[in-house]
Amino acid sequence: MTLIDHAPPPAGPALVHALLPLIRAEARAEAPAASADPADLEQAVWLRLFERLDAQGPPAAPARWVRDAVRAEARRTRRTARHERPYGSSEPPAAPHGCPERTAVRADTRRVLRTAVGRLPGGCARLLEALLSPADPTYREIAGRLGMSQGSLGPMRSRCLGCLRRMLAAEVAAPERRG
Repeated sequence: MTLIDHAPPPAGPALVHALLPLIRAEARAEAPAASADPADLEQAVWLRLFERLDAQGPPAAPARWVRDAVRAEARRTRRTARHERPYGSSEPPAAPHGCPERTAVRADTRRVLRTAVGRLPGGCARLLEALLSPADPTYREIAGRLGMSQGSLGPMRSRCLGCLRRMLAAEVAAPERRG
């Protein structure tokens, strides 16, 4: 038992000041096992504490409450991490990143796609370049940039993708039937 467990729970800023080193130490201790940033765990526990202070007041045994809260947040972080995937990742997570063959194939695919997009008729090239932009603009931003209504972007995108699909299908030979 620590002094914090035996003393009556302080209120307000005194509680924050008293629990700061404990929350920080507990978060640092639990973070590696949860594959989490200690600052994220610490912030989540502070949020829990302040929500509790508003609803129920300070915990009766603050040190025990901090240990339990940090462990609960670490469990939640582990559980959440199992279901999350990075945005934009189309390959399985176990794929080797430095594989030269995959890098070459990806670069060739991007080159063929960009070349085909550049050959599209009318405003299709500008529209698809905007849609493929790494900045990931919204439809409203694309419509403003291209000087067209936001409602016409979807139908135009569909027509342009159909044209691109036909163009790429003509360039890639269909596999021969065997037998």
